[in-house]
Amino acid sequence: MSMRFRTETEDRNTAFRKFVEQRAASLQRSAYLLCGDWYLAEDLVQETLAKAYMHWRRVQGTDHPDAYVRRILVNEARQRWRRHDAPVVRADTVAEQPTGDSADEVARRAELFQALFSLPARQRATVVLRHLDGLSVRETAAALGCSEGTVKSQTAEAMATLRKYLSREEAKA
Repeated sequence: MSMRFRTETEDRNTAFRKFVEQRAASLQRSAYLLCGDWYLAEDLVQETLAKAYMHWRRVQGTDHPDAYVRRILVNEARQRWRRHDAPVVRADTVAEQPTGDSADEVARRAELFQALFSLPARQRATVVLRHLDGLSVRETAAALGCSEGTVKSQTAEAMATLRKYLSREEAKA
């Protein structure tokens, strides 16, 4: 193996490792919010990162490597939805991460998860990417492979559904 090839490979590995260290937690959170299952989310992130590594030169060559990898993640989740591998998440099965929250905050978070997971997959993806990951309409459209108008309409429908759902839950309490 030539010294130049070894150095390029080491540089590539170092760059990829740094990217993973910086973005893995965010990708994991997004994957969980897309699919509703921590274990499936871990699988999605692993598959995403494996594909990103295989094409790392191309990923690095883009203006926005993070957007490129997020698109891979969304595509992986989409493939699961198509194959119907995604579990149906019920609010009573949503795993709470241990925190120092008060009981009201934990209950409110459970309601939000239940509302989020009640959305159709595409609407949930727009909410996750737009409001939780902070992507613009354009970036979300690129990640989902649809038009900006579709992102806007899906987001509006999702937010209306969430408002109705949460209002209904508050009325029950």
